[in-house]
Amino acid sequence: MPDALANYLVVFGVLLIAGTYLDRIGDRLRVPGVLLVLVLGLLTDNDISALPGDTPPLLSLSHASDIAQVAVGVVLFHAGLGTNWREFRGVLKPGLRLALVGSLITALLLMLAIHGLQNQSLVPMPHGWGPALFIGAMVCSTDASAVLSVLRPLAHRLPKRLLDLLECESGINDPVAVVLAQLGLVLAAGALSGSSAQLSSPDWVSAGPKLVSEVIREFGLGALIGAMVGSVASKLLDERSPAHVSEQEHHRAVLGLAILFLLLGGTSLLGGSDLLAAFVAGLVIGNSVEMEDERLDLKQATGSYLKLAELLLFLCMGLVVEPSSVLMALPWTVLLFVLMQLVRLVAVVPLLQRSFTVQEQVFVSFSGLRGAVPIALAIGAAAHPVIGPEWGRFMPPLALGVVLLGLLLQGFSLVPLARRLDLVQQS
Repeated sequence: MPDALANYLVVFGVLLIAGTYLDRIGDRLRVPGVLLVLVLGLLTDNDISALPGDTPPLLSLSHASDIAQVAVGVVLFHAGLGTNWREFRGVLKPGLRLALVGSLITALLLMLAIHGLQNQSLVPMPHGWGPALFIGAMVCSTDASAVLSVLRPLAHRLPKRLLDLLECESGINDPVAVVLAQLGLVLAAGALSGSSAQLSSPDWVSAGPKLVSEVIREFGLGALIGAMVGSVASKLLDERSPAHVSEQEHHRAVLGLAILFLLLGGTSLLGGSDLLAAFVAGLVIGNSVEMEDERLDLKQATGSYLKLAELLLFLCMGLVVEPSSVLMALPWTVLLFVLMQLVRLVAVVPLLQRSFTVQEQVFVSFSGLRGAVPIALAIGAAAHPVIGPEWGRFMPPLALGVVLLGLLLQGFSLVPLARRLDLVQQS
């Protein structure tokens, strides 16, 4: 075995073992484990030239982008698999409003705010709607696993309807962020290539529809392929075999992962959105009649893949981002974080005022922790051949700072806030 490969295996093996135990320690400390994993990645030196052999840096930006693309595909597939209409029927309407309309409002309001700051030269970003839309989309989705891990001390003591709403919202709003972020990248890349000349307001009439139509075609094709593959996969995963029940579960987990890999690669080759296809396929499988009895088994079996994907994603982010760049971006990170909280409050309250109490609306507004999707989108922007050299390279420190601030500030204050709002039921 070449020394470089041996070094990679040793280092990543150690990092994954450490990340797994840090995730467990986070559960015991009642903090999101991903917070500790992110810190581990930040503290790990990407330069391993001191090890034997001619070893390049541990992880390049292009390799990190490839890993992030596959990892977020696994995350979205699992999110679709866990979004069952029957389970969420009590909160389906407000959950859909939050996930679709709420995320769209959040992204667009943030876009307007960032664009206004750009015009005042208050943020170190090039002018244009594309970068502003990308940043708004990057941080508009929420992460259920982070929120639920923080609320674990109050398990079975918070209203189930409230927890179902948070899980339903975060399971559906990730594709919205992906679609809007891709649109922002297309607009920004068009502006940089000169095809739309910075896409100022008058140019939207001529250049905007063409760029938007490209994105619609890409995501429409991705949704169509995801629905078709999901329908076929439901029948394949439902097939019974003479093997033992545990063997059937193992086979189903491997088959599910193989179908996901085939879907991600095939959709990308056909020019569709692989990430949207992964979510739609998971959604179709999770709500199919054929998989009604096996859905939870498949979700549990693929849970290990989800955990591996999340650990790799956060480790990659920590490895490709220098701690000094996170500190340099801190003023803009704090500004974006404050804007996020204000915009989410504005978006959530009108959408929930008829379905939930004022206390519950405030709690949901403050429960929008960010997680894997902003990390993956930021790495993708940094690795973009056109966007990366211009402003994409600033996205990983910004996204990492926003995620860390949310995990620290919101993560440690959610439980006291739930008690203060009198949402905790007596055990």
